[in-house]
Amino acid sequence: MSKLNGKVAVVTGGNSGIGYASAQELKANGANVIITGRSAEKVDNAAKELGVKGIVADVSDLAAIDSLVAQVKEEFGKLDILFVNAGIFQPAPVGQISEEMFDHQMGINFKGALFTTEKFLPILNEGASIINLSSVNAYTGMPNTAVYAASKAALNSYTRTAATELAPKKIRINSVNPGPVYTPIFGKTGMPEEQLGGFAEAMQNRIPLKRFGQPEDIAKLVGFLASDDASFITGSEYNIDGGINVNPLLVD
Repeated sequence: MSKLNGKVAVVTGGNSGIGYASAQELKANGANVIITGRSAEKVDNAAKELGVKGIVADVSDLAAIDSLVAQVKEEFGKLDILFVNAGIFQPAPVGQISEEMFDHQMGINFKGALFTTEKFLPILNEGASIINLSSVNAYTGMPNTAVYAASKAALNSYTRTAATELAPKKIRINSVNPGPVYTPIFGKTGMPEEQLGGFAEAMQNRIPLKRFGQPEDIAKLVGFLASDDASFITGSEYNIDGGINVNPLLVD
C-alpha cells in the first residue's frame, strides 16, 4: 500500500511497543518516518530495524523538543503526520502518590505531549494529522491509576479543544484510547513479575474479546487516522480495547 506516499511522519516513543509498530505501519504505507526516544541505543537499534530516521529526544524536556523540531525542519522541511505516542505508566494507590510520581507522569504524558504538538505546529502542513496516544484509563476508574488516568483525560480534553482551533488550518487532531496491550510499558512499572502476571490475567478476564491487544492492532488505527481516508475526522476519540470499556464489569 502507498496511501501515505510523500508524507513525512514523526512518531515519538517510536523505539518500542505501539510506537514501533506504528512507525512500521506508516512506513509500509509509504511515509518517510522519523522515530524518537530517550535512549540513544534503543532509538538507534529500532531505527536500523525499521529502516527509518532516529532522533534522540526526551519529551519531558522542552528544550529537547525544540531541538527535535529544528532537526526535523532542517532535514525534512514540513511535517504531515505527528503521532504523539511517548508516555509512561506508574501505578500507585490513592494515598501513596508522591509529588515526584505526579510530576514525572504528568510531565511526560500531558505536558510533554501537549508541547510536542505546540512546538511542531509551525512546521505542520495544511491538512496534517496529529494523533495522540491516550488510554481508556481516562474513563475507567481503574485502581492504582489515578495520576496516569488524569494525564490521559487531560490529553483528551486538549485534543478536543485543539481540534476546534486547528480546523481553519485543515489540521486534524484525534485521540486513540487503547485498552490493555502487550507492550514493554508494563515491564517498566517496577511491579514484581508474579504481580504483573496476576494483573495481566485478571485484566484479560475482563475483556469481552478475551485477549490483550497487540501493538499492531493500534498501529492499524493510527495508519488510518494519519491518512486521507480519515479526512473528515477530527476531535474524535477511538476506543480500541477489545470491548472492556463497553462492559467493564465482565469477569467470566
